[in-house]
Amino acid sequence: MSKIKKRRDPGKKNKAPFQGKRHDGTPPSKPQESTRKPSSDRPKGPPWLYGRHAVIAALENQARHCHRLLVTKEFMTNHGEELQKSLDASERKRPGAETSERHTIDDVLGPSHQNIVHQGIALQVDALPRKNLEDILPELSQNDSALVVILDQATDPQNIGAVLRSAAAFGAQAVLIPERNAPETTASLAKAACGALERIPFIRITNLSRSLEQLKDEGFWSVGLDGYADTLLSKIDMKGKTVLVMGSEGTGLRRLTKEKCDFLAKIPISQTVESLNLSNATAISLYEIARQKEF
Repeated sequence: MSKIKKRRDPGKKNKAPFQGKRHDGTPPSKPQESTRKPSSDRPKGPPWLYGRHAVIAALENQARHCHRLLVTKEFMTNHGEELQKSLDASERKRPGAETSERHTIDDVLGPSHQNIVHQGIALQVDALPRKNLEDILPELSQNDSALVVILDQATDPQNIGAVLRSAAAFGAQAVLIPERNAPETTASLAKAACGALERIPFIRITNLSRSLEQLKDEGFWSVGLDGYADTLLSKIDMKGKTVLVMGSEGTGLRRLTKEKCDFLAKIPISQTVESLNLSNATAISLYEIARQKEF
């Protein structure tokens, strides 16, 4: 595997974008008629998280302020010990678990979450304090093998959540996403992240090109994934400080983003499929980087 000696000429890169497809093409089911109280009568206040991993990770996150915790008897039977350990370990004051019926949790989550799998647990929380790239740059600069993921125009909450999960699993220090057109950090995104939202900085940036330049100033090399690139990802030395840049599904990396990347690379896949979706391609790329870093 060749070592990186110098930066490439951006003008020599491929122009074809990395393309992907959404993994969820199933139309949503029609909501069923309900005799429950209308949304105007439902509890107001801060938003709710749901799902075992998302809630337990939030309880363990000292930066997260929590208000109410609802659980079913079934959840307590299966996971009560794990939940209690999280409550006991927290240095911040945490709400006591309120035993509730499953339909009560459905009502609290509201009509926008009909038919979701909340696993019998929900937690009312404040949003996490916002972080900027400048907040983590000093720490990144001290880590010779730091890894950052940037998502260029990703919009699907499920995919973004899955990317956060993979980033945390393979040792990334942060995930960055442009503020413009990015989805809100919703409960469904948090559940897809499987607790990673609480464990890895998820930072909204105003200017992707400027953020790449800031990272380059700290010694990072940027690798953009492009399905039509000439170079295989495994042929690039990514043992040092690395930024993995992933494009949106359908359009891939924007032209200006590709020009800002030091390298463009592809994942080898069979011709029997056109492409991989965003979260799968990111997970494979992160594995290759972690393999090189011997993470």
